[in-house]
Amino acid sequence: MTQARAANFGDGADGRLLVCATPIGNLEDVTLRVLTALREVDIVACEDTRHTKVLLDRHGIAASLVSFHEHNERARAEDLVARMRAGAVVALVSDAGMPLISDPGFQLVRACIEAELPVEVLPGPSAVLSALVACGLPAERWRFVGFLPRKRAERERLLGHAEETLVAFESPRRLAATLAQLAERDPERPLAVCRELTKLHEEVRRGAAAELAEHYAERPPRGEVVLVVGAAGSAHAASDRAHPRHAQAVAAVRELAAAGARPRAAATVVAKLTGCSANELYRELTSGGQ
Repeated sequence: MTQARAANFGDGADGRLLVCATPIGNLEDVTLRVLTALREVDIVACEDTRHTKVLLDRHGIAASLVSFHEHNERARAEDLVARMRAGAVVALVSDAGMPLISDPGFQLVRACIEAELPVEVLPGPSAVLSALVACGLPAERWRFVGFLPRKRAERERLLGHAEETLVAFESPRRLAATLAQLAERDPERPLAVCRELTKLHEEVRRGAAAELAEHYAERPPRGEVVLVVGAAGSAHAASDRAHPRHAQAVAAVRELAAAGARPRAAATVVAKLTGCSANELYRELTSGGQ
């Protein structure tokens, strides 16, 4: 056990798990603490040993690598816990970013907790947080939803009435269809498409749903995509609440709903009569807003 390991990871007497964030693109975005860990641990458990070796070679690190991915996670977790019980220090990395965030690792962390083995998190790069900061949308309330569902109805349930900024991973092959679906519901809904973050061809394109849907329908994207979606009705909410007939419109929608009308249908009818936003009327009705 070297002095560096003892200084950073405890007294070296007990095994432990170090969950290490790795670069999402630019290999220089790894922290000094993670580099020290990768040099000093006994085992590095990684999604793809070939991918992790590129990072290690870039920083002159030789390490003992074992594969740890979605297909062998349960069996490998048992083996790694046994090694940690025997005193080994294990670093867990994914191909990019923080393990467990839409990547393998949850079963290993749970197994360590159940075995009363220490789990330390070494923070670092995150595509989720990088996109949230770059998107230009409110970050006071936000939610990460992982990869978007492939089925249209499931995407609608997830995205249609969100009251906070949503951050999601999306396949570049499905991005245009997802943007078109968002534009159908609310053409002005604010979005940001963050592509290839920290890489050579990084792109952050911000705009309304209709604008971005048109852009990517004509220019299919390549690479990894993080989609950030503004809250439903966020482009119109402030102006709608200032509408001179807004209070009366909300009251009318509530009366119709109390009489048995479906909330969405009631909001649509009243919106046509008053000029208020149907989305905003529906949101106020279902959220109990005044």
